[in-house]
Amino acid sequence: MPINLKNLTIQTAHEGLKNGDFTATDLAKSALAEIESKNKELNAFLEVYDNVLVQAGFADKAIAEARKAGKDFPILCGIPLAIKDNILVKGQIASSASKILENYHATYDATVIKKLQVENGAVLVGRTNMDEFAMGGSTENSAFGPTRNPYDTARVAGGSSGGSAAAIAAGMVLGALGSDTGGSIRQPASFCGVVGLKPTYGAVSRYGVMAMGSSLDQIGPFAKTIEDAQIIFDAIKGKDSLDSTTIDETTYQKEKGKSKKEKLIIGVPWHFLKEGLHADVKKVLDDTLKKLEKKGYEIREISLPNISYSLAVYYVLMPAEVSSNMARFDGVKYGLHVDGKDMIEDYFKTRAAGFGPEVRRRILLGTYVLSSGYYDAYYYRANAVRKLITDDFKKAFESVDLILTPTAPSPAFKIGEKTNDPVAMYLEDIFTVTANLTGMPAVSVPAGMSGNLPIGMQLTAPHGGENSLFEAGKDIEKEV
Repeated sequence: MPINLKNLTIQTAHEGLKNGDFTATDLAKSALAEIESKNKELNAFLEVYDNVLVQAGFADKAIAEARKAGKDFPILCGIPLAIKDNILVKGQIASSASKILENYHATYDATVIKKLQVENGAVLVGRTNMDEFAMGGSTENSAFGPTRNPYDTARVAGGSSGGSAAAIAAGMVLGALGSDTGGSIRQPASFCGVVGLKPTYGAVSRYGVMAMGSSLDQIGPFAKTIEDAQIIFDAIKGKDSLDSTTIDETTYQKEKGKSKKEKLIIGVPWHFLKEGLHADVKKVLDDTLKKLEKKGYEIREISLPNISYSLAVYYVLMPAEVSSNMARFDGVKYGLHVDGKDMIEDYFKTRAAGFGPEVRRRILLGTYVLSSGYYDAYYYRANAVRKLITDDFKKAFESVDLILTPTAPSPAFKIGEKTNDPVAMYLEDIFTVTANLTGMPAVSVPAGMSGNLPIGMQLTAPHGGENSLFEAGKDIEKEV
């Protein structure tokens, strides 16, 4: 039976499966039909897996067995999900939207894939488009063409996880995974009108995700609602022996005890929001704060003295880590290989042919800041300021529970509008990079519109404060 996925959430789809209103195979067929109908225009999916209906059949069998035994089954069992193209799924291509890995097949599953597919029975529909190696804020840096925004196909879907956000917004799937190094989940979530969560650093294993900036990267969920994002997060979080940076939930910073009747205190760094905001973004910010006040939240102005340096710090540290992580793509062990007259020329020709201009730009920047004579002036100093920014946030969280800003300074921009101006593109990350620099969790919640374009608001919490994000996020989305 045909099902309109746009009318479903993960929670309501689970109830439908539980009640026998439809099967996992029905959901999978509906997802495939939506992709067939819309993906040619949107380019959200780079590939649809050929075993989708087989996966759905396994889910139906598990559901039938659970029903026969009088037991419930995992909420994600039978739910169609999309996976960003830099997360490994065994036997499937994982190209990171790059020519250098165009035909690379993953030899093992990422930890998050095992958690979703093996432990929870989710149906993985396919791999979604992204900026090459997650470097970009528009998905225009994909070697396989840009993803278009379902709300306006002349505009970007955001990046780097634009394909995942667009796939949900277009009703192709009910949830997705992305990776977030400087805003790559939250910014496309804002542009496409969905929820995007960047968890606490270490809350979710990065084993099996292609590293961009190892001290910054986090895998996180996209979903239609906060409740759905929480469902996916609960499924993928946890300590992993294969990723030494993961942390146990008990090591999280303990949240301040709040009675259920008492509302959280939300801080706003007004000094950082005075310039550069699109008029409609400013209006949605003001409206959101008024709505939260009506619900009993206290709004308090805060100071983050070093936040103005965050973008500069990020664009020193991130390329340095990129330079190191991209060194493994040499045309020898796997991926593209271009013959030269000797091994050195093989290496140069392979990387020149395989990497796009943005990846090459960041490798060059990173190699420069790590080079002898410049390491102390740039990389060392940026790390020192990173600590100052983190300390500013920790101090602010002594008096507030959450910090609210816009997710992005403007709604989705037009395709091609900023491709020739890297600095303008980098400025899109101005509100999102702080969560990656500090390791704190942040979520983008749909909060309003600019004409026909969605606008998201970003909530940031102390380390381990995802539950506070979910609580306040639900109150924001209820009012939209």
